[in-house]
Amino acid sequence: MSQDFDVIVIGAGAAGLAAADVLSRAGRSVLVLEARDRVGGRCWSLSEPGLPVPIELGAEFIHGRSPATFSLLERAGAAAVDRTGEGWYIERGKFKPMGEIFAGVRSAIRKAGPPRKDVSFETYLRRDLRHVPEQLRSFARRRVEGYEGADPTRASAKTMIEEWASEDEATGQSHYRPLGGYGPLLDWLAGSLDRDRVSLQLRTVVRAVHWRRGRVEIDAVAGGEPVRVRARRAVITLPLGILQQPRNAPDGVRFSPPLNAKRAALRGLAPSQVVKVALCFRSAFWEKSGGGRYADAAFLRVLGAPFPSFWTALPVHVPLLIGWAGGPNASRLTGAGAPEIIRRAEASLKIAFGRRAQRSEAAYVHDWQRDPFAKGAYSYVTVGGAGARKALAEPLAGTLYFAGEAADFEGENGTVAGALQSGRRAALRILERDR
Repeated sequence: MSQDFDVIVIGAGAAGLAAADVLSRAGRSVLVLEARDRVGGRCWSLSEPGLPVPIELGAEFIHGRSPATFSLLERAGAAAVDRTGEGWYIERGKFKPMGEIFAGVRSAIRKAGPPRKDVSFETYLRRDLRHVPEQLRSFARRRVEGYEGADPTRASAKTMIEEWASEDEATGQSHYRPLGGYGPLLDWLAGSLDRDRVSLQLRTVVRAVHWRRGRVEIDAVAGGEPVRVRARRAVITLPLGILQQPRNAPDGVRFSPPLNAKRAALRGLAPSQVVKVALCFRSAFWEKSGGGRYADAAFLRVLGAPFPSFWTALPVHVPLLIGWAGGPNASRLTGAGAPEIIRRAEASLKIAFGRRAQRSEAAYVHDWQRDPFAKGAYSYVTVGGAGARKALAEPLAGTLYFAGEAADFEGENGTVAGALQSGRRAALRILERDR
């Protein structure tokens, strides 16, 4: 099959759908190619019979009052729910409130300030925060590993600290969830596209992108059959882990000519490592632990466990826990297989709750490093990588435009909001060039 379009969008995640939405409403003909059998990319919502909340195996939260996300919710007639509840961590067999220790971490980092010359976050901890109590340094390290899904020995201390400061200021510690999950929200966005102008093709794996100024030809495979399509421009929303694959890797996409202008940007970023597990239980056993003290627990930290982080579905009380392993913890779990990952998650809960911890009645696992269309979760900046996100987003020859959370440089990187606004930005740049 051979067709021509104004713009080809590679990827039907949040960035690709946002770009197609803007372009089609401006009258452009758009082809969206998606390797998966669904839209959403790294947003993936599942429904469990009898469970009143979605199971999110990918993105789950809205960080602060993001205009990109909340405007989409408004258009879709959907709502967001405020994540409520308390955070706890277990140390020496006892649960303690998490708020105070995170306040201590933020205070210590504010006093020390970012390093003058960029170093790894691990070096920053050992050098700049050497006088800070080990407990605070340990929590700062775990935030990098867990929340950012990053390796502290590779992550840029300067960028990490700047992002934390701007996030804390912007969100005011507020986090939300889309009511019903991200999956239905992005399904709505895909369904709202003008099908007279937009063709959405699932199960279509892009293998090669041949391009020159003003012309793009894409070779793909759909249902075992070769597909070649052409356009004047393309929006590339491939995840960072795919863009970083070697030229001839079986899960990579070959660009001809190669993306030499993006080499420095791609070196300055790394894909976060995340393994996520959803555990459904007979009852919410944690709510009755400690005489009901943890009935309103939102987050539980189990220090030193294979899965050090769990969270609940609050404000809805349901027998569901989400286990999260990021960074080095995820690296140790990658490839272990679902049964072993579930076993380690349940063992982590036993550390916290002892005999009161139940075995799960249903469980869902996703190892994002092993996902052939992602090769990682979101992204983080490595040492010396300042400016890499903006450089990645820069168009090439007015022909290739780049979007996705890794290409957001306006404070929403690593989030669905970042993907949405980067896709919109890429589309607007194309329209501006056409004027």
